[in-house]
Amino acid sequence: MVGPLDGVRVIDLASMMSGPWAADILGDQGADVIKVEVPNKGDHVRALQNRHGGMSAMFVNVNRSKRSVTVNLKDPEGVEILKKLVATADVVIQNFRPGVVERLGIGYDDLAAINPRLIYLSMSGFGERGPLAGQRVYDSLIQALTGLTSVQAGSDTERPRLIRTILPDKLSAVVGAQAISAALFARERNGAGQHIRLSMLEGVLSFLWASDMGAYTFMDKPTTIEQGGSFIDLIYETADGHITIATNSNGEWQGMCQALGHPEWIEDERFSTPVGRSENINARLEMIQSVVIDDTNEHWLKMLDENDVPAAPILTRAEVIEHPQVLAAEIIVQNDHPDAGPLRQARVPARFLGTPPTPPRGAPRLGQHNIEVLSELGIDTEALGDLVARNIVGNEEAAAAATV
Repeated sequence: MVGPLDGVRVIDLASMMSGPWAADILGDQGADVIKVEVPNKGDHVRALQNRHGGMSAMFVNVNRSKRSVTVNLKDPEGVEILKKLVATADVVIQNFRPGVVERLGIGYDDLAAINPRLIYLSMSGFGERGPLAGQRVYDSLIQALTGLTSVQAGSDTERPRLIRTILPDKLSAVVGAQAISAALFARERNGAGQHIRLSMLEGVLSFLWASDMGAYTFMDKPTTIEQGGSFIDLIYETADGHITIATNSNGEWQGMCQALGHPEWIEDERFSTPVGRSENINARLEMIQSVVIDDTNEHWLKMLDENDVPAAPILTRAEVIEHPQVLAAEIIVQNDHPDAGPLRQARVPARFLGTPPTPPRGAPRLGQHNIEVLSELGIDTEALGDLVARNIVGNEEAAAAATV
């Protein structure tokens, strides 16, 4: 792989979404990512729906640009193999429940002892302390505990709503990848590795505080219930579909009034300032909806564009991949996977003009790189066959080669 992280080796011990996608982001940017999986089982995501050629869609989308090896980390010899890998690595990513890696002997202290320059990312749901630290966690629990469901509802007085994508998992992956890059940069300056701890709870609360926790920011202005938002959102029904209109500035509000054919709204004191438009959000949105329903998407988008008002059609996922802007920006790319067949995926989103990465490598089959990776550690074919026979290394593809 070539890219800005060329020469960086990442050991991915994680499963599901947050850890694997963090590693995937680094792999897409040029790192050599080795995914260590449970022999003959692998990451649970391998077994999910939307499958082709024995591969699930989620797995091929968050585990590309990796090599797969299968090692039994419950066996001391398996742990020794991992430690040999770690000795050659720059980064380890793990999202086991708190305490598991320490019991296995692969915690930060264990691995930093053999590689002091190691960057070690521990990802968890709730963190390592507190009453929920050891609880099993899924995305919906984090959405509930962070207040994200109230934000999605539009108000604390409305029925809470889940965001219908695993935002906490995905956000944690992005924050994790950024934190690793920052730690690698720090290591370039001071030569030292470090342990990074990141919980989904922390990631989402930080995310929300940027724009959704204003009522709780000023401690001398206590708020008991959050009224901000509305049961009506910024999606408007037109005569033939739906659009969204964003009017944050006074100029955009005035332009929208002109575009909708109601310049008299500009003089309405309720809506003349950002604060007024927020305080009177329900009345404002109902007023706009009563006008927009009378004509088509095409008509309103044209009028809004002529008045320099940000607006967009509401697209289905099938429509997104055919939208002229998406096509012009070449965001969706096609490539062939040797097992899953032709794939359509989003390209690496950040375009590195000085160190452009090579196209992502297809997600690996379980244990596909056992021979390749373990031979790099000096384990020969005979020794590999013995490890397979004793169930320390998976017998997926290594077994076949070991009998040659």
